Amino acid sequence: MIELMNIINPILSIGGLGVVFGAGLGIAGEVFKVEEDPKIGQILEVLPGANCGGCGFPGCGGLASAIAAGNAPVNGCPVGGAAVAEKVGAIMGVEASAADPVAAFVKCGGTCEKAKEKYEYFGIDDCNMAVQLAGGGSKSCSYGCLGLGSCKKACAFDAIEIIDGIAVIDKDKCVACGKCLSACPKHIIEFLPAKNKVKVQCSSKDIGKNVMQVCSVGCIACKICEKNCPFDAIHVIDNLAVIDYTKCKACGICANKCPKSVITGKRPTPPAQEAPKAAPAQEAPAKEEAKAE
Repeated sequence: MIELMNIINPILSIGGLGVVFGAGLGIAGEVFKVEEDPKIGQILEVLPGANCGGCGFPGCGGLASAIAAGNAPVNGCPVGGAAVAEKVGAIMGVEASAADPVAAFVKCGGTCEKAKEKYEYFGIDDCNMAVQLAGGGSKSCSYGCLGLGSCKKACAFDAIEIIDGIAVIDKDKCVACGKCLSACPKHIIEFLPAKNKVKVQCSSKDIGKNVMQVCSVGCIACKICEKNCPFDAIHVIDNLAVIDYTKCKACGICANKCPKSVITGKRPTPPAQEAPKAAPAQEAPAKEEAKAE
């Protein structure tokens, strides 16, 4: 009996302490609890639930909390777009501003045919692995797309394809989540206005002579685009043409003038008007035959 009590007493003591501590934690929880803003749950319900991190916050829950606290705009979800922004704005009691949509763009046009290779790569199909090798990868241009698909693997929306050695982004599928930007070790993917077709498809900051040695479609900093832009919207900075989209009117003049076809968005050249044909000369009236006398 004594041995049994020696076992029961510690069990009862530990159980009693558990009850006391549990009650204490329950009271402390009630005393120190922080009331959650009901708007957080309402916002979370209308967000798409992609948890992609494209908003800059840790998932949709983080964005919902930030919006409710006034630390993020109501149109902060790139996946939801204008429709979700309108619903979130209604919850917050503010009007959602219509921001111009953006899409990721790969600033490289150096396809297999147009860009030279230093050596043949036989490793893992991953840009982050290849960039560790000599020269930052096999491509002769140290700024060029390696085309091994790290950005494609990171994209959850099937918006990226590797075509002829470079990554190509479908702007209609891109939701501007930013995953590809983080995945690219060359940092040549950038958010640009989706509706503007005029974009500089190069990232090289080398001098023109060196660019021409490694790529036939690289920017050579000739400034022809800069000199021909009627809106002062494009300038060569660090040997690379850079477009100011607050000024750009997408007229396509810079693209048409670029001698290396670095800039996308060319406009078709209107056909030359043919000179009007001269009216056919009228034949002189036949002389009347002299009447026989």
